[in-house]
Amino acid sequence: MATLLVVGGSGFIGRSVCRMAVRDGHDVRSVSRRGRPDVDAPWTDRVSWTSADLFRPNVWRDRLDGVDAVVHSVGTLTEAPTEGVTFERTNGDAAVITALEAERAGVGTFVFLSSAVKPPGVRGAYLIAKRRAEASIAGLDFDAVTLRPGPVYGPGQTHFPRPVNALFRLVASVPPLAERLGESRPLAVETVARAAYRTALDPDETLLDVADVRRLGR
Repeated sequence: MATLLVVGGSGFIGRSVCRMAVRDGHDVRSVSRRGRPDVDAPWTDRVSWTSADLFRPNVWRDRLDGVDAVVHSVGTLTEAPTEGVTFERTNGDAAVITALEAERAGVGTFVFLSSAVKPPGVRGAYLIAKRRAEASIAGLDFDAVTLRPGPVYGPGQTHFPRPVNALFRLVASVPPLAERLGESRPLAVETVARAAYRTALDPDETLLDVADVRRLGR
């Protein structure tokens, strides 16, 4: 069995990754700002939850001891500069800091949840930060894998209004329509989480686009 650290494990995608890994008997740890999520499910008792600021790695770097793979699922679609939440920091710097700590700890695989496209109405800095993090991570001493899904929908999605979440689900249920969207094709959270989880255990590819994520996450 492997030891996995899910960074952002209390979040939308991270929770599903943790649940899948627990189901299969792996040792699962999580570092996130919120710590343990407000989820009433037995699997949560089998995850080692840590609440910490990623920008203070001295507080949480011991969570990397003995870790085989890291799944980094931290990101934001909205900014709050007065609270230190910007695309540059949250979508870019946080991933780079985590990756550097993972390299130092001798982690074998680092999976980064990036994005294929910029969501409508969101500043271009969103995708610029993601791409910068991708480039920085790719040069480090571990198996680096980047996933680039399109919009991700499902229960617990807080980044999109409920009607938008429902629309993405509807579009995804009509394959001819979904296929025409290309890299903007919506994907279910279970699909994306499953692809990230499987890649963490078996990093055969370095970059997964929307079609790859969908294939691997089935």
